[in-house]
Amino acid sequence: MFYLLIINSIFVFLKLLPKKNKSKMNFKIRVYNLIKNQMKKLTFLIAFTMLAGMAFSSGLLTNTNQSAQFIRMMSRNASLGIDAVYFNPAGLIKLQNGWHFAFSNQSVFQTKTVNSGFQFLNDGYYEGKVTAPVFPSAFAVYKKNNWAFSMGFGPIGGGGAAEFERGLPSFEIPISKVVPGLAGLKQISDKYDVTGYDADLYFQGSSIFWGIQVGATYKISEVFSVFGGVRYMPSVNAYEGSIKNIQLQVAGQMHPASGWLDQTSGEVNAISQQAAGAANIYYGGAQQVQPIIDGGGGNYNLQQLEGAGKITALERAQIEGGLKLLGIPQENIDAMPMSTIQGTYKTAGDTYDATSKKLAGVATSLSETGGQLGDKEVDVEQTGAGITPIIGINISPNEDWNIGIKYEHKTYMTLKNKTKKDDLGLFPDGADVNSDVPGFISVGVGYRGVKKLEVQFSYNMYLNKGVDWGFNIRDKSHREVDGNGFDTGLGLQYSITDNFAFSVGALYADMKVADSYQSDFSYSLPSFTPAAGIEWGLGERLVLDAGVSNTFYFDKEVTFTDPDVGPYKETYGKSTLVFAVGLSYSIFK
Repeated sequence: MFYLLIINSIFVFLKLLPKKNKSKMNFKIRVYNLIKNQMKKLTFLIAFTMLAGMAFSSGLLTNTNQSAQFIRMMSRNASLGIDAVYFNPAGLIKLQNGWHFAFSNQSVFQTKTVNSGFQFLNDGYYEGKVTAPVFPSAFAVYKKNNWAFSMGFGPIGGGGAAEFERGLPSFEIPISKVVPGLAGLKQISDKYDVTGYDADLYFQGSSIFWGIQVGATYKISEVFSVFGGVRYMPSVNAYEGSIKNIQLQVAGQMHPASGWLDQTSGEVNAISQQAAGAANIYYGGAQQVQPIIDGGGGNYNLQQLEGAGKITALERAQIEGGLKLLGIPQENIDAMPMSTIQGTYKTAGDTYDATSKKLAGVATSLSETGGQLGDKEVDVEQTGAGITPIIGINISPNEDWNIGIKYEHKTYMTLKNKTKKDDLGLFPDGADVNSDVPGFISVGVGYRGVKKLEVQFSYNMYLNKGVDWGFNIRDKSHREVDGNGFDTGLGLQYSITDNFAFSVGALYADMKVADSYQSDFSYSLPSFTPAAGIEWGLGERLVLDAGVSNTFYFDKEVTFTDPDVGPYKETYGKSTLVFAVGLSYSIFK
């Protein structure tokens, strides 16, 4: 009667299998450990610390848009006005004796777009908004004969808040890959058919590197003047992010991913145990026909054995039933000798045993994956400070020409985590994060030899190769730059009256980054920025500056290679609109 036990015990398991290939039992269930292993690869850490690079003008980490005069001209490196505190501090010696003050504010609106071609995403288009309605700068200068002492204040890096309401591809790709990873579950039952996903992804970050600059300018001669100073850079990054409400679409219905995976893990584990039971029974059946083989019946088929009285009609029917459940046609069964039947039973036992172990692994992986798909939140602030030495020289060969040169040293900076919540375990409270700012060299040439017209040419070289840019979030490759970045600007100002001038300008910038630098969290694009504005003298001592600029970036397509699906492309875009207004006031002596 052991054959009857085989049939009854394995029927419950076999009916869960698809009708095709029952004899093969070849389950291709590939439950990725993506969430277990890659959820942390979303690396809020990399994403957030890169927001320090949220510069609005030119440099990878450096904001050069430090005055309303710059916004209306795009070229101020040879400035002899109050904003020379930042752009050409050695030129401050050209101011009249007395006190000079200036304050300006910019409202900056930036849109960042990512269009990902990763095949499993629900929607590969992402848009982030970066806003800085208040982007202030202030300057103060005291000039006395051959000396000028100056102070400047402004956001040297960052200065805005970035909001991505549906996250970015790096957040969503690991979740999207769970769907094809679970496709094999359908081989167990149609009720496990996973066809889609959904999730609430969000993060917001703000970054501000303030610059407090002090220095002194000394007039060597009518042609040369020099400057020496330092900038203190207190910096704060604040980040909030969440991955919530991850769901899976299963058999047309949405289910909370974590709960469904835990439940399915239990069900698959039960099936695994049934498979183990079936394996044991087939092994037992193979052992129990051994006496028939030992008695010389190994080369005879079931009909011959029944005719010889070696087995009963019921036993023959039970043996045939077990073979039929393995998908063997009746005509093949009729031709099989008992030794082949025994071998088939042993093979079935091996198959069920392997299937049982595989399903047990699937159950464990489902359970672990479910544990990783719960809600995750991060709330952290990073603070630190650095010091930037600055030197400059101004050359005035005559009244028509002026040349300004400035060098800002690399700023060594370390930020410290102050962690309120970190479900991903990526922000140890009190841990240090490197955030060095590249040095740069600026050169400006100004010409005032044409009546009512001023021309300024500016060039900045950003020493980006002197900074370690860390690792790319996508493939952990080292982020590289092909060379030192640069920007070059040209500005024209025409005085319509003695008290009113109109200006236009343009700036081209290219930070020379390699493809390895680019990711959806932090990318750099060549850009072109036209600008226009006015200078209006409201009196002998009070001047109003106002300007607007619009930066057009050149889209960049980058190819990534995913270890599971191969190459895919992403396209990055950006645009920045800036409005600025400023007031300057002088107290002459």
